Amino acid sequence: MLSLVASPLALAAAENASRRAPANIAVWILVWAELTEFALFFLVLLVVRAHNPDVFAAGPGQLNTLAGLVNTLLLLTSSFCVARGVAAMQQGRARRCLHWLGGTLLIGAAYLGVKGWEYQWNAAAGFDSRTNVFFTLYYYLTFNHLLHVLVGMCTIGWAMARTHWGHFNAREHEGLEGAACYWHMIDLVWILIFPLLYVLR
Repeated sequence: MLSLVASPLALAAAENASRRAPANIAVWILVWAELTEFALFFLVLLVVRAHNPDVFAAGPGQLNTLAGLVNTLLLLTSSFCVARGVAAMQQGRARRCLHWLGGTLLIGAAYLGVKGWEYQWNAAAGFDSRTNVFFTLYYYLTFNHLLHVLVGMCTIGWAMARTHWGHFNAREHEGLEGAACYWHMIDLVWILIFPLLYVLR
């Protein structure tokens, strides 16, 4: 009788274990801390926007929307690559995982290149962080995000090294999941930055 009761309980426990959140609690604390930081500055952006409607109505039209759109597409594609990399590792296909993570790094580098070109375009048009309050917030948010992309690229690079060294396998790859979660957070933040700065008027 006890075995009949214990068996469903064991199955339920195993099912719950298989449904665990990716990565570990430390990664999620970091992700939430980063999201909280950006949320505070989004709030500042909305408050300042409410007090300077004319400046913020003109601001998006002065930016290079194409650069923002290209970077949005790049980051969305990079998230797909990271997800495919984790899926490959879950299947025990380390080499394929490395290919997908390498693609993520290349796309991250492309993002940095587009952002650098966009900053040069702004400078040629006479816009910098002192132009007005819109550009002050634009440069703060986008440069802060750029720094997070650099950190994310380092994290993905470290995950690639550990994958190459055989530290991850189909059952044990928590570090890879942590790197993927951080990268998805970076992409999520950009999906919010793009409409707030480049689209809404």
